[in-house]
Amino acid sequence: MSVRFYVDHNVRSAVVTGLRLRDVDVLTAFEDGAHQMPDPKLLDRATTLRRVLFTNDDDLVVEAVCRQREGVSFAGVVYVHQEKLGIGETVEDLELIAKATEPEELEGQVFYLPLR
Repeated sequence: MSVRFYVDHNVRSAVVTGLRLRDVDVLTAFEDGAHQMPDPKLLDRATTLRRVLFTNDDDLVVEAVCRQREGVSFAGVVYVHQEKLGIGETVEDLELIAKATEPEELEGQVFYLPLR
C-alpha cells in the first residue's frame, strides 16, 4: 500500500494538483472540512484517516516532535518550508515518498524536504 497524504491549508494548491496528476492519493483539510482545526486536532485527524500529514506549518512540526518525545503515536509528518523548495521539486519528493515507502515506515516520524 502506498502512502496517502493529508494536506493542511497552508500548502499551495499547485502541489496538490501536481500530486494528483501523478496518481498520489491526497486529501486536503479543506476537502475534509478540517481546515480550521487547531494543529493537535489536525494531526489527530490525519492519524485517524491513516494519512501522513504534509505541511508548511512550523507549529505542526513542533506538535509532532512533542508527540515523539511523549511517545504518542501519529501517522507521520512531512514538512518543507514554503520558500525552501519549488512546487515541482516538492511534488517530486512527495511522489517518491508516496510510492517508495510504506505507511508503517513513516509512523511517528517527521521528515524534512528536500530529500536530497
